[in-house]
Amino acid sequence: MAAGGRRWRPLRYQSLAALVEDSQWPFLFLVSDFSYGTDEYDGEGNEEQKGPPEGSETMPYIDESPTMSPQLSARSQGGGDGVSPTPPEGLAPGVEAGKGLEMRKLVLSGFLASEEIYINQLEALLLPMKPLKATATTSQPVLTIQQIETIFYKIQDIYEIHKEFYDNLCPKVQQWDSQVTMGHLFQKLASQLGVYKAFVDNYKVALETAEKCSQSNNQFQKISELVSGVLECPCPSSCSSFSLSPPTALLYKPIDRVTRSTLVLHDLLKHTPVDHPDYPLLQDALRISQNFLSSINEDIDPRRTAVTTPKGETRQLVKDGFLVEVSESSRKLRHVFLFTDVLLCAKLKNTSAGPQVHPFPDHELEDMKMKISALKSEIQKEKANKGQSRAIERLKKKMFENEFLLLLNSPTIPFRIHNRNGKSYLFLLSSDYERSEWREAIQKLQKKDLQAFVLSSVELQVLTGSCFKLRTVHNIPVTSNKDDDESPGLYGFLHVIVHSAKGFKQSANLYCTLEVDSFGYFVSKAKTRVFRDTAEPKWDEEFEIELEGSQSLRILCYEKCYDKTKVNKDNNEIVDKIMGKGQIQLDPQTVETKNWHTDVIEMNGIKVEFSMKFTSRDMSLKRTPSKKQTGVFGVKISVVTKRERSKVPYIVRQCVEEVEKRGIEEVGIYRISGVATDIQALKAVFDANNKDILLMLSDMDINAIAGTLKLYFRELPEPLLTDRLYPAFMEGIALSDPAAKENCMMHLLRSLPDPNLITFLFLLEHLKRVAEKEPINKMSLHNLATVFGPTLLRPSEVESKAHLTSAADIWSHDVMAQVQVLLYYLQHPPISFAELKRNTLYFSTDV
Repeated sequence: MAAGGRRWRPLRYQSLAALVEDSQWPFLFLVSDFSYGTDEYDGEGNEEQKGPPEGSETMPYIDESPTMSPQLSARSQGGGDGVSPTPPEGLAPGVEAGKGLEMRKLVLSGFLASEEIYINQLEALLLPMKPLKATATTSQPVLTIQQIETIFYKIQDIYEIHKEFYDNLCPKVQQWDSQVTMGHLFQKLASQLGVYKAFVDNYKVALETAEKCSQSNNQFQKISELVSGVLECPCPSSCSSFSLSPPTALLYKPIDRVTRSTLVLHDLLKHTPVDHPDYPLLQDALRISQNFLSSINEDIDPRRTAVTTPKGETRQLVKDGFLVEVSESSRKLRHVFLFTDVLLCAKLKNTSAGPQVHPFPDHELEDMKMKISALKSEIQKEKANKGQSRAIERLKKKMFENEFLLLLNSPTIPFRIHNRNGKSYLFLLSSDYERSEWREAIQKLQKKDLQAFVLSSVELQVLTGSCFKLRTVHNIPVTSNKDDDESPGLYGFLHVIVHSAKGFKQSANLYCTLEVDSFGYFVSKAKTRVFRDTAEPKWDEEFEIELEGSQSLRILCYEKCYDKTKVNKDNNEIVDKIMGKGQIQLDPQTVETKNWHTDVIEMNGIKVEFSMKFTSRDMSLKRTPSKKQTGVFGVKISVVTKRERSKVPYIVRQCVEEVEKRGIEEVGIYRISGVATDIQALKAVFDANNKDILLMLSDMDINAIAGTLKLYFRELPEPLLTDRLYPAFMEGIALSDPAAKENCMMHLLRSLPDPNLITFLFLLEHLKRVAEKEPINKMSLHNLATVFGPTLLRPSEVESKAHLTSAADIWSHDVMAQVQVLLYYLQHPPISFAELKRNTLYFSTDV
């Protein structure tokens, strides 16, 4: 679902108090309306008008650097691809001229529809003028003649100009052919912009007069409400808030229209051949329009200025981005704008009302990630095979829907804002780095001498109307919004060693966390141990981080807090202090070398040294047999069990025993990565059959032991469930009939070599016991299947999958089936080795 298929709905705004430590914060919190198909926000009045309005009004700017093209594709609307403020180059003579002329018609049709809406808005604005003038000469006038002329100054002239333009352009578009010319109409429209100059010069006075009259005159207020009630938009999908616009808000429409007309001129020139008779006329119209905009905005920054604060200072956009808000027990995506003294929250909503979105369990989120990977693979294959664009768009729509749900349900880090009336707003983020950025930006503004105030309806209209142009984050952060020519990011595994840090002013208990962007947003992936009471910690810890289209690595340095009085009110957990944070881009040319790359991130005077090395998915899919047969890693399981004279390899038995002894209640056991250096140390001890294995296991972090067990199965020269049976497992799990699937899956188990089967059944029962503690360790059967499925089933030979385009395709194509195979056996009643061997099922003995 493209972003253009959604719209923003208006709610309210209200005063807020502080975010941090309950200090008072005289910001406003606004919930507003935003549509990707238009170029403005719309807002409603204040819900808590407890004090007199203190904000001053000012003339809004006109943006002379348009960023959106009206009535184009949903991708253009959502992407916010800019158009140059200078005249674009037209089509070369004869180069796709037919296609260009067809695009001209599409652009004009869209503009004509919006022009009709604009004319209706002008008519609505003029609607109360006649009855007001009629009463002006009576003994009880609603408004004086001077007030009427001030409020409606030049509106009639602007209406007549656009009505004439519309009446002349409409038949040309309706009777379209290649010979149609309309450049002279746009040239004439541009030549009449002097009327707009007079309107703009009077705009501030008109707003002030209209606002004062509404507040002091009940009759005028009732007329305004009557206009709002009878006014209906002929195109609700593209002008959702039009039916709610009072005359004071409609006064902004002519200002907005100038920029819209300039946008259309850019698009028409782009799709008009240079030898077409319209081309020079459109160029002239664009030149006149740009000169007009430049004269209006001569002393105004069109990208930063909104309205003024109560102290007369310029209100500027400080930060914006997409956050998930928890409201009415459900999660909702918001576009949040932090201004100098206002926090504005735009509410994203489907065009049609849908059911509430409730949190997804972890295993469903993992399923979603695998579906997204599989859809990416299908899209790439369709493109490689030059598939139909309709099929590709259908896949992209499905991918966007899954990515949107993942974005909505993944964040868990709370970020709460309180107002001075006791109401609070809870946002959830997936990145502590991002939460820290919001906090720092807000705290910096809190240090200023801010005044409490209430926005008038006109000020709210102007401010929300500016957000579309001011926003710095144009798209919902999902990978399906990326253009084809953008970097896809890295897929594979990033090995990171966090060495040390220095630059702390005093000793503390210090640790680091690592974040990478995955599926379009940042998530925490690893955490070092706490280095106690030092100003120069030396961790030297290695982590393996899976990358899913990742482009950046973030490192955050914390001071561990053991003071139980400092508790986070959102989740009753002790809050650790962020000492510094930094970010680097994952440059493929740098990280894709086989060697370690050492770097330093500087943050607030602190320097963190780290090394990293990248392993692509192509390499991670390959199982590399050990060159020596004396160890256990990379050696066939039959060789190990024969050498040890055991049914289950010693390494598997010892790791399982240790996990069940002290790790079965560990949150995220098998999912959370252990320290890579600890895992490598255990690997070396098991390979050497060191006599101190048991002592080392008892002292080792439990996640490192769990990681060692996973590494053992991952490094087997062939998967535990064997290469030979892999295609049959994939076919068996796809069967629909339960009885047939049961026969097939049990037969496949009986077909495994005895060491493989006994080890698999031993591991299966262990994983079931781990899942029994799910309420404590948060590891369900599905989570465990997600972790171990690819490890136990992934085939050793990539070459056997020659029909797929790449190793990344193999990864996304088969991983869901691998998880489903293991999940089937985990959900099956207990399976006995003796029973399997004894029973004879009605199934062929050939596999």
